[in-house]
Amino acid sequence: MSSSEISGPAAAALASLTSSQVSFLQSLPKAELHAHLNGSIPISILEDLAHEFISSQGNTLGLTESAEMLKAIEQFKSGHELKEILDFFGLFPMIYKLTSTPDALRRATKAVLSDFLDGDRPQCTYLELRTGPRKTDAMSREEYMRAVLEEVEKYDEDKVGLIMTLDRRTGPDIWEECLDIALKMKKEGRRLFGVDLAGDPTKSDVALFDTFFAEARKAGLGITLHIAETLENTPEETLVLLSYRPDRLGHATFLNQEAIEIVMKDNAPIEICLTSNLLCKTATDLDNHHIQQYLKCNHPVAICTDDTLPFRTNLLAEYALLLAPRPLGLGLSEDEVRRVAEMSMESRFVELLKVKDSSKS
Repeated sequence: MSSSEISGPAAAALASLTSSQVSFLQSLPKAELHAHLNGSIPISILEDLAHEFISSQGNTLGLTESAEMLKAIEQFKSGHELKEILDFFGLFPMIYKLTSTPDALRRATKAVLSDFLDGDRPQCTYLELRTGPRKTDAMSREEYMRAVLEEVEKYDEDKVGLIMTLDRRTGPDIWEECLDIALKMKKEGRRLFGVDLAGDPTKSDVALFDTFFAEARKAGLGITLHIAETLENTPEETLVLLSYRPDRLGHATFLNQEAIEIVMKDNAPIEICLTSNLLCKTATDLDNHHIQQYLKCNHPVAICTDDTLPFRTNLLAEYALLLAPRPLGLGLSEDEVRRVAEMSMESRFVELLKVKDSSKS
């Protein structure tokens, strides 16, 4: 996403920086480790897919549905206002319709990869893109993953890898199918580096995932978990998820002291999505954001975008939130921001798993 398209707190932070500060942020080697494919499609591509989808449906798509689809895109353009985190999940059914064929999915993936990795000033040095395999009328879950990997593997291995997401909203049969696909692709040597747990944080019993993550770890896949995203996620649930010994944690917004001590002991990096937390209202402001406690003790964090489309942000703007003076940002020094960027590169699955393998030998 270009800087002219961003809005909200990240845009304000970026606008407050001098040109030399912006150049400094752009020059930093950095990894984007928490970016959802379907939430990061450039708006121009989404518009093209929407018009093509509407045209392809002919009379089978009602005028009301067509109008609602185009209205949703206009809302994305202007910045979709969220009252709470659960409002966020209502944004995606329309996007899923537009990426329901292999061709549309490949085009969307290509555009997302280009947005992060191409150009004179790419957003990041390295990208771990994540997505959950979806079955549609036009493709199986395995075909979905192969379509995405087809685009991912056009880039060098030192630029991008893929993470498969298990959706809390589905169920054991689908999780098992997804895991089988992941293990198959890992065995084939495809560019699949890890598995993730995501979806509505109020759904499913997380104890059901035990065997799935054990098998993934045994196969050499990294594990990252969306964890403690809301106050409704109980401390007991959080402890169950931490018992899976994840390599990284997504958000980790509402950890209690017991959980924090476990995370610190395991040195599990936290994927921090500042704008996402602010707009979903899981953080009231930057002064009270949970990143503060990790920065104070030099615990590894990675600054990420989460979903650039609904949150109208990009990775440069997220780093601007670190450097911008208070109250627009955290007011970190350039050396402190540089260290955060270094931690993101050190938190890539290729690095974390290398360290774990060496500790076993």
